[in-house]
Amino acid sequence: MQSNDVKRITVIGSGQMGHQIAMLSALGGYETIIQDVRESALKDAASKLEDIMSKWVTKGKISDSQKAAAFARLQFYLDLEDAVKDADLIIEAVTEKLDVKKEVFAKLEQFAPRHTIFATNSSTIVNSLLAHVTSRPDKVVNMHFFFPPLVMDCVEVVRSEYTSEETTQIAMDVCQKMNRTAIRLEKEISGFVANRILGALQKEAVYLYEQGIADYKDIDIICRKALAHPIGPFELMDLSGLDVAKFVMEQRYQETGNPEDKPFDCVVEKVKKGELGRKTGKGWYEYSPEKVKNN
Repeated sequence: MQSNDVKRITVIGSGQMGHQIAMLSALGGYETIIQDVRESALKDAASKLEDIMSKWVTKGKISDSQKAAAFARLQFYLDLEDAVKDADLIIEAVTEKLDVKKEVFAKLEQFAPRHTIFATNSSTIVNSLLAHVTSRPDKVVNMHFFFPPLVMDCVEVVRSEYTSEETTQIAMDVCQKMNRTAIRLEKEISGFVANRILGALQKEAVYLYEQGIADYKDIDIICRKALAHPIGPFELMDLSGLDVAKFVMEQRYQETGNPEDKPFDCVVEKVKKGELGRKTGKGWYEYSPEKVKNN
């Protein structure tokens, strides 16, 4: 298969990453399906995309006709088999848990055509941990979009020792059609590039906070004012979700066995309380419904 042969893309999972990746696909000219097991999640995804795209039209980013064309290429499915039976590329964007992703990939292997490429949007889980549940490890790759995908212009395309050159190049070319800058990583490593650097910053920030060196708000201010970061490490945890941060650290610890990679106690405590960040209205900071909606 060549890049031009990719006509239909299915995104598995309509959450905070999946629905925006799907819209990038539709805007890029691909016939696109978003699949989720919950009808309420699909309705929520459709509502959010309508809101975002309407704002894009108002701001002049796209025209009314471009918006209409993108939505015409976008479909919402509950049934997994129907959603993937004609797909040329599938991008998995479910929760950041290895066992959940393995289950999804096993089902994809059962229902998808033999030529279909399987990509995972995982920010930390390398694709070789998923490839063995399929009979096509050469067609498995990481396509790690950054949150929020409709804003962030970067995708880490990661190949394993099994991923073919053809698969890697197709993933790169698809990103280009989605108007996203793709960066090719030739070797697997947990966390890839961006999240390893961010993780090191986050780890030091939490250490400074837990040691009483400075308040988390002041640490964020220093990162913004002195280092010119757009948001501080604690603000970023709230944006991504503290549950996601916890999942990522748990996965890293499972892979390395290094106690330093365990989730931070303060993050675990907040997750237990249901204080997950912007999506719940409270994390490190508190958010009004209006502020969450407008960010």
